[in-house]
Amino acid sequence: MGFRCGIVGLPNVGKSTLFNALTRTAAAQAANYPFCTIEPNTGEVGVPDKRLDQIAAIAKSKETVPTRISFVDIAGLVRGASKGEGLGNQFLANIREVDAVVHVLRCFEDDDITHVEGRIDPVADAETVETELMLADLESLERRVDATRKKASSKDKESIRILPVMTSALEVLQEGRPARVLRADLAAEERAVLRGLNLLTSKPVLYVCNVAEEDAADGNEHSRAVEKMAAAQNAGAISVSAAIEAEVSQLGKAEADEYLQMMGLKEPGLDRLIRAGYELLDLITFFTAGPKETRAWTVRKGSRAPQAAGVIHTDFERGFIRAQTIAFDDFISLGGETAARDAGKARDEGKEYVVQDGDVVLFKFNT
Repeated sequence: MGFRCGIVGLPNVGKSTLFNALTRTAAAQAANYPFCTIEPNTGEVGVPDKRLDQIAAIAKSKETVPTRISFVDIAGLVRGASKGEGLGNQFLANIREVDAVVHVLRCFEDDDITHVEGRIDPVADAETVETELMLADLESLERRVDATRKKASSKDKESIRILPVMTSALEVLQEGRPARVLRADLAAEERAVLRGLNLLTSKPVLYVCNVAEEDAADGNEHSRAVEKMAAAQNAGAISVSAAIEAEVSQLGKAEADEYLQMMGLKEPGLDRLIRAGYELLDLITFFTAGPKETRAWTVRKGSRAPQAAGVIHTDFERGFIRAQTIAFDDFISLGGETAARDAGKARDEGKEYVVQDGDVVLFKFNT
């Protein structure tokens, strides 16, 4: 099951530098000119989770395997992208293929690095990108609503089901707001319809404020303005120094920890970015544990036990019988599977069980 976060933003905001540090590679060229990134680069990263090592220590596992998430470095966008300016058509096509958007904003001053619009104003930068996405959604949705309305008038059940959500999304876009603001007011089934429309502005967004090294711990006036904007949009925002992350990515763990401590940071900003991206996609983690390995697995929040089993192998879902489930806190406090079972904390759950974040699960199935 692949989950992809697209890293977007105007040219020269630090997208590729962050991507390189994130994936510990030089796969994405980083340079001081627009459209340095043309073809999107993709990298998979492990999701930092301290619970994995705790479970592995109790289970005496030989190996630990984290769950993973993909990040895609997408070409920089300029004003007019919705009409094909710059690499607009390619940018919009690439962003349609990701599940969530990580929007990098320049929140640092540096005369040696040009800004495509000649000023440092991250909120205005965010509005530039958002406007282009909303214009593209408007053009797409206006055509689709008319066709869907005609089908609905002919009693087409699918059209009748999706038309109210399409109409609401169109109204929101016409008001100059992104389609994702609808999510809070929609029922689960309606949110699924909205997701199925694959609108650019319906995707969840995390704003990443790229700050100077001296602002990495506490942010600055630019990052605080972004945080205020994000709160109004019901979106997320974090501050990261791409320069620090690039340095940390080249160091060993001991050196990296020392360097971060010197900079007043408790952990790499990229660890926070990865976790935030994971949460942005409404994902949870469950674990399997044994002498061979402890492994983390990803499912969407609300997934039932057979669906979780299917993430491991399709045969597990097809032949699902039950799932022995131990809550993470019980597994740790009681000292593992056997003790949890003896204490009555290992539950046998059936097909309707909704998997919880942190569950340690043993699936029983027929082949």
